[in-house]
Amino acid sequence: MVHRTASDRSRADEGGSSGPSRELRLVSGDGYSGWEALYRDNVTWVYALMFGKVGNRPDAEDLTAEVFTVALKPLRISATVPEVRAYLRATARTVLAGHWRTRMGREITVIDDDFADDPPEETTDGRAELRARAVLDQLPGNYRRILELRFLQGMSVRDSAQDLGVSVANAKVLQHRALQMAAKLSEGGAR
Repeated sequence: MVHRTASDRSRADEGGSSGPSRELRLVSGDGYSGWEALYRDNVTWVYALMFGKVGNRPDAEDLTAEVFTVALKPLRISATVPEVRAYLRATARTVLAGHWRTRMGREITVIDDDFADDPPEETTDGRAELRARAVLDQLPGNYRRILELRFLQGMSVRDSAQDLGVSVANAKVLQHRALQMAAKLSEGGAR
């Protein structure tokens, strides 16, 4: 990074010469030694941020990788730690906006400063999965199938409709009714 003092800038503006017009400054210990150190120092908080915004591990991992891939070329390794973090945060906001734009057709670009460094732990006890399976088993076949396709397999409404052999509008109605029935069947579900 090049740093010019105010006196150098004023001399250059006046047309005077004071020797070299630019000074190189030594990056102190608050910089990174290489790309690997930069990645190791920042990957956890970028992943935690993405996981907090999208709520699932695969998308958070993909988005984290995309942030570092996008930042790789323009980011200077000589930048200070705060400069790198600010740049990665701005890049994360842009990547996240692109994700929501393609996923939902809308941008959600607000990134708060108060996010956890570590992603929330995923529950591994399986109670939620057993409860969901019990509710699904109580649903009629077409309701169960639309929910399995949409939420367990992650298919779009259009693909789910095609799989069921119904129109997209009918698939939306089936999903709505299936969710209503599932909520009624679930203990303490929304009514």
